[in-house]
Amino acid sequence: MRWQDFRRSDNIEEGSAPGGGGYGFGMPVRLSGGVIVIAVIVGLLFGVNPLDMLSALMGGGGPVVQQAPAPTPSQGGQRAGVADPRRDFVSAVLGSTEDVWSKIFQEMGSRYDPPTLHLFKGAVRSACGMASEASGPFYCPGDRRVYLDTDFFDELDRRFKAPGDFAQGYVIAHEVGHHVQNLLGIMSKYDAQARTLDQRGRNTLSVRLELQADCFAGVWGHNVQAMQKLDPGDVEEGLRAASAVGDDNIQRSMQGRVVPDSFTHGSAEQRVRWFRTGFDSGDVRACNTFGARGP
Repeated sequence: MRWQDFRRSDNIEEGSAPGGGGYGFGMPVRLSGGVIVIAVIVGLLFGVNPLDMLSALMGGGGPVVQQAPAPTPSQGGQRAGVADPRRDFVSAVLGSTEDVWSKIFQEMGSRYDPPTLHLFKGAVRSACGMASEASGPFYCPGDRRVYLDTDFFDELDRRFKAPGDFAQGYVIAHEVGHHVQNLLGIMSKYDAQARTLDQRGRNTLSVRLELQADCFAGVWGHNVQAMQKLDPGDVEEGLRAASAVGDDNIQRSMQGRVVPDSFTHGSAEQRVRWFRTGFDSGDVRACNTFGARGP
């Protein structure tokens, strides 16, 4: 992927917070059922034990951040004096999602309000609570931030056997897809419906939520292809990553067996199919996973 040509986003901040509950009034954070489910299933996306994710979410307070100065632009969309290539990559991919979704929202007669992407090491406080690097990338609807420890890209390569810059771009685009759901009111509807369901019903509903985020990531990929910024093999990288983080593959590797009723993100086949749906069509309307008879 020719990400070096992308416009860099300035909606990036960096910082970490020490582990533990931190200081304050000592009051536990009350998380809505939807926020808990969303945060947990995003953790499960990358093979994190849901109990670890819930434990991380019991911290409190807002994000402790250190605003990073924006690098100076240079020709070709690149930045002069870039000290951190991964930060530059994340900024470029985020900038491409902003351009893609701004165009799509404008076509829908609306305005796209981009998320902030928070880079952290170790642990971080979000509006959804405390999270460690074990949480994996996640989106918090409470503060409209995507949280990412770029060391996860190494795990994507080694553990999930899904290397490549387009695979990494898919991870970011998936989390931005959750932000799009938030802006469109899909998350609030999901939250309200999830409250009325038992665990099995919530799992089924969360699968549809996650597959739609995959489809939205595919819509982003479609537009990147239309800009002629993909290289041979990039699409295969994205499909390989989508397959690798399927619930069946994760369960098989973690517990040696597959329990379909406990799926929260979808099988490898489903994730690949919905990413491909968004990629092939480039149409948000094709991503109606909630209206599909079977996701």
